[in-house]
Amino acid sequence: MNSKMSYLIISPCRNEADFMRKTLDSVVAQSVLPAKWVIVDDGSTDETPDIIAEYIRKYNWISVIRNDDRGKRAVGPGVIEAFYRGYETINANDYDYICKLDMDLILPPDYFKLLMKEMEDNPRLGCFSGKPYYISNGEEISEKCGDEMCVGASKFYRRECFEEIGGFVREVMWDAIDCHRARFMGWIARSSDAKDIRFIHLRPMGSSEKGILTGRMRHGFGQYYMGSSFIYFMATAVYRMMRPPYIVGGLAMAWGYLKSLLSGADQQSDKTLIKFIRRYQRRALIVGKKKAIQEINDRKEALWRRSHHG
Repeated sequence: MNSKMSYLIISPCRNEADFMRKTLDSVVAQSVLPAKWVIVDDGSTDETPDIIAEYIRKYNWISVIRNDDRGKRAVGPGVIEAFYRGYETINANDYDYICKLDMDLILPPDYFKLLMKEMEDNPRLGCFSGKPYYISNGEEISEKCGDEMCVGASKFYRRECFEEIGGFVREVMWDAIDCHRARFMGWIARSSDAKDIRFIHLRPMGSSEKGILTGRMRHGFGQYYMGSSFIYFMATAVYRMMRPPYIVGGLAMAWGYLKSLLSGADQQSDKTLIKFIRRYQRRALIVGKKKAIQEINDRKEALWRRSHHG
């Protein structure tokens, strides 16, 4: 790996005093430190500002932007709006990689070093992450994120890829739409369960300030907004019934999708991307996600090479 590779972290957060010290400590202990870390405090009302100030005094590569209190924790589009508050303050050309990082994670010490090594070894790898685990009864439990997605809590992007896909959309499924768009353009987006890049998620993925079932319903709406096919998503909801919270979690996801469908809610405007996503989903139901993704990556390789090597 080129030792001069540099990365930027942008972290939207609100009222993360219970978790953020562990995230801060795991980043400042990285074997390769970020060139800059911009924390966007989205109107915290707890001790979050004091904790950030403490770390800023110690590390001159950490900075903060403070938003006014919006009265609630932002999810979906609110998180991305906060991300862009930070992104607009930097010159992206100063960095090789850009990371959107949540403030409720514990990262292993070589996390960013190993992500960059993998991406330097494979120039088509545009978005990459480890897999999230949570602690239950003292055991690490996988959140079962698919290999085809770079995990939203730790979106690590090659800057060139991030710019080509147009960054993040300001909607609930921003963290899936970006991976599909990257693949559509010939990039590879994935996550790995390699032990040395697994990370701990201190708040259950898909939970909500109003409860985990609200989070599951929101996910169902997000899948509808993204354009996921009805049959594919219902199969996904059935699979999720076998994960905590059992049965009701999958039902909440299905209801979130069905409610959006029946009410005629808006979907993303990129109809070509919707067709691409549904084609992949239909194929995945037949041959499995792993093979369907490999077929896309093989088919798109020539496109990527033409775009990046003339």
